[in-house]
Amino acid sequence: SSDLVEVGRETLPSILLVDDSKTELHALSDLLTKRGFTVRTAENGDEALRRLAEEKPDLILMDVVMPGQNGFQLTRMITRDPRYAGLPVIICTSKSLETDRVWGLRQGARDYLTKPLDAHALIARIRALD
Repeated sequence: SSDLVEVGRETLPSILLVDDSKTELHALSDLLTKRGFTVRTAENGDEALRRLAEEKPDLILMDVVMPGQNGFQLTRMITRDPRYAGLPVIICTSKSLETDRVWGLRQGARDYLTKPLDAHALIARIRALD
């Protein structure tokens, strides 16, 4: 019946948070799980790729400044991988220069938010991805 389809449309996306700050990961996980999202976390590029291989999320929230691969490199890698075609990445970073934003979007990110993140703006951007 069409009821099932409607319920399906209401399913909140699962999110992979990639950030090297435990504080940020905790705050964001808390914020998102309280709103009903399923959240998994990764503290660096290698861990993020392992998480992706285990289970593909509906969305990735990506920090930029991390040890090893930075978020720009990781975003490019993920968005150009056929296995993850169409998987949206939102960059969430303290890098607030317009050149950073342009570069982030050029790597394949669907959106670019600067920290400190505004909870309402973040949720609105996630919902807008549909």
